[in-house]
Amino acid sequence: MAAPLSRRDIDFLLYEWLDVPALTERERFADHSRETFDGIMDVAQDMAVKLFAPHNKKGDQNQPYVGDDGKVVLIDEVKPALDEFAKAGLISCGFDESLGGIALPMVVTRAAMAWFQAANPGSSSYPFLTVGNANLIAAHGTQEQIDTWVKPMLEGRYFGTMCLSEPDVGSSLADITTKAIPAGDGTYSVSGTKMWISGGDHELTENIVHLVLAKAPGGGPGVKGISLFIVPKMLDGERNGVSLVGLNHKMGNRGTTNTLLEFDGATGYLVGEEHLGLSYMFHMMNEARIGVGFLATSIGYAGYLASLEYAKVRTQGRNPASKDPASAPIPIIEHADVKRMLLAQKAYVEGALALGLYSSKLVDEEQTAGADAAKRAHILLEVLTPIAKAWPSQWCLEANSLAIQVHGGYGYTTEFDVEQYYRDNRLNPIHEGTNGIQGLDLLGRKVVMNGGEGLAVLAETIGATIESARAAGGAAADYAEQLAGALGRLQATTATLWKGLDPAVALANSAAYLEAAGHVVIAWIWLEQLLAVGDNVGDFYDGKRAAARYFYRFELPKTGPQFDLLDSLDRTTLDTDPAWL
Repeated sequence: MAAPLSRRDIDFLLYEWLDVPALTERERFADHSRETFDGIMDVAQDMAVKLFAPHNKKGDQNQPYVGDDGKVVLIDEVKPALDEFAKAGLISCGFDESLGGIALPMVVTRAAMAWFQAANPGSSSYPFLTVGNANLIAAHGTQEQIDTWVKPMLEGRYFGTMCLSEPDVGSSLADITTKAIPAGDGTYSVSGTKMWISGGDHELTENIVHLVLAKAPGGGPGVKGISLFIVPKMLDGERNGVSLVGLNHKMGNRGTTNTLLEFDGATGYLVGEEHLGLSYMFHMMNEARIGVGFLATSIGYAGYLASLEYAKVRTQGRNPASKDPASAPIPIIEHADVKRMLLAQKAYVEGALALGLYSSKLVDEEQTAGADAAKRAHILLEVLTPIAKAWPSQWCLEANSLAIQVHGGYGYTTEFDVEQYYRDNRLNPIHEGTNGIQGLDLLGRKVVMNGGEGLAVLAETIGATIESARAAGGAAADYAEQLAGALGRLQATTATLWKGLDPAVALANSAAYLEAAGHVVIAWIWLEQLLAVGDNVGDFYDGKRAAARYFYRFELPKTGPQFDLLDSLDRTTLDTDPAWL
């Protein structure tokens, strides 16, 4: 079975661009080396191809269901694959040795996980959520909570979830109604209904550790009244007042159970302090947002590689210069418009993967660099997180659409994988905060935080790349001038949007702002990759040059009209009466 990602590209990004082995000079990562990182990649690639990819289509065609005994039924292949995943240490590898891990850098664990996300989005979601859950409790829980819940999760005996939304409350968490009443013994009685809970019920593990947002007495209205609780599915061998109401049947990503859960006086354990639950949950949510960006990227990448292989072997039509109708048809990859669609996919997925790995390395910088560098990495990560979630969710989905187009009519059939890739990826602009919410976060919070510090740090970082590209000369210098102009527009437009005006006007245009800012960031990421390519020769490096050229010729110019629209302080959406729609 063909690999769903490019190992050559991952190696380029980790070693020729990001210089990840340099992290081993820091105390936390001192026991590692490039050999360690290569070993993890080898294991991840091998397991993803052999254990996860083979049942991806079967999981899609045989959705989870509730059996007569009330238990969730999954296809047989899921559990052994996940058991091997855990046995290989892939759940725990990024955690401290005290928790059973080996303290791998985040950038390496993310790269490893991308193999599984590309091979099988449904099955990979269970450990993905578990790692985020365990990270949150390890950061904010007590030692007893870590021993009781985190360690079994890292061993693969328990899996974890995040329970935020409710049937009548999507992203507006201030309006949740789930309650947590002190039980008098240090625990809480949690009651309410949670909706859209991925991995919310199954029989894959001994237990499921739910992280539940609920309101405890005395917290007042709004998000400041929200607390966070550990609510296990099983407690002392018995069901803990957590019942499965039903499964949601999805358009794609069907291999992951998606549930409606009822908490009826379930025993819960407070994480941290009362009424600070949302701040704790953002630890997992921000991690999950970058993870969703990786998921979108990985599915987009799998579709790109599938359509690339198809285009090489599918023959149709002839070269426009050929006048002989009896001549043999040519592979469609030789047609200019097919090359356009493949170049677009390549520019999207390789740019998105690079952004995800860059953002992941910022986590390592934040944890291990000196004080000033760590602070700067934190600020830059804050600004990039909404883009790292939303941009791949939009444009790698577009890559999947183009993969179907390359296949022609065959791409629209279930016999070929690309139609499933599109359906699987369509979820990613929605969950972990819709792309619209990411736009509000970027424009309403991140670029203006601390008096504009967020945007300033981003601009300084991009500016340093521009100067390096100018010094390099050639195409890189030409792109540097184009990027400098786009960056200047981004800074000026941000100032225009917030120049003493009603915030509603600015935020009404936050979606356009997110798209434009995202394209500027990906253009910067492509210039970074081009500088890493340098004077190297070969098809791989020429492919990078072609993708960078495509992005600067076809994509970055799209930001001009977007900035024009934003500068006009358009009120079209604000002034539209709902009765007109």
